[in-house]
Amino acid sequence: MTDRHVLITGGAGYIGSILTSELLRQNYRVSILDSLLFGGESIVPFLNHPNFHFVKTDVTEKRAVKDAIKKDWQKPDSVIHLAGIVGFPACQAVGKQVAWKYNVEATKMVFEQSADLGVERFVFASTYSNYGLSPDGKPVNEETPLNPQSLYAETKIAAEEFLLAQKDAAIAPLLFRFATLYGISPRTRFDLIVNQFVLDAFTKRFLIIYQRGYSRSFVHIRDVVRGVIMGLEAEKAKVRGQVFNLGTDHGNYSKDDIVRLVLKRMPETVVEYKDLTFGGDMRDITVSFEKIRNVLGFETTLDVDDGVREVLFALKSGLIRNPTDDRYRNAQFIVQ
Repeated sequence: MTDRHVLITGGAGYIGSILTSELLRQNYRVSILDSLLFGGESIVPFLNHPNFHFVKTDVTEKRAVKDAIKKDWQKPDSVIHLAGIVGFPACQAVGKQVAWKYNVEATKMVFEQSADLGVERFVFASTYSNYGLSPDGKPVNEETPLNPQSLYAETKIAAEEFLLAQKDAAIAPLLFRFATLYGISPRTRFDLIVNQFVLDAFTKRFLIIYQRGYSRSFVHIRDVVRGVIMGLEAEKAKVRGQVFNLGTDHGNYSKDDIVRLVLKRMPETVVEYKDLTFGGDMRDITVSFEKIRNVLGFETTLDVDDGVREVLFALKSGLIRNPTDDRYRNAQFIVQ
């Protein structure tokens, strides 16, 4: 039993909704701040939970966090900042000014309000997109120089730089660079490579693949949630001002590897490969997760084959009835 209170920005989203469910299961008190850009069905089951509190707000509002803490709820012990414009297509669609406002300026405001409230820990969701391309072909780690290939990564790096400059503040910042996620959540996304491939193979029996042979790193959303909670519960001295790649060495796959796992379940799928003829998120890297394994003892429990099977089951069984609906995508176009 715990009386710890966690505030999650973007708590109705892909990660936030399943993180909320797990924290409530572990008897945390959870407050969610979310603008409900993609709807709020994902948090409806929590509304009558005695440890749950929801406020509809936009994190770019100057007092969003402070105004959300009602007098009858104690200040949060930790803030998990997930809200933002996620992914390079979504950032490209809104443009640099808006992307910077939501991903950089809002992060600063949420952190500063959290510090003013006396919050002890600030967990920030960043991305391994920050590494861009591996300079020497070797696995990148938390000390590797960052080489952003997209506006999305540029905004995340700027937010990281601000937070790392605050590592001696009373509030302890902790940064996770997530691998590419996959799997089902209360607000599933189908603009992520594994989920998208399964959807296209199931609905069209056809895949178009760009950037063939490019390597990326993948992690199941439930393992990400476990990793974030481990960061919440770790000794503060272990995580203060630290950056952790969140994923697994076993999650480094090429796109051809992912295609093979999809074809194993749906062998009738036709695959077509095309050259990339436009600018985008040109990641081609292998990532090391040695640090999070050594410092936090984190190991994943699921692999991409589990994810393919899970997503296919959700589609076949009708758990997600209209998977091509806009609410399941942060942006309409992704590079496969």
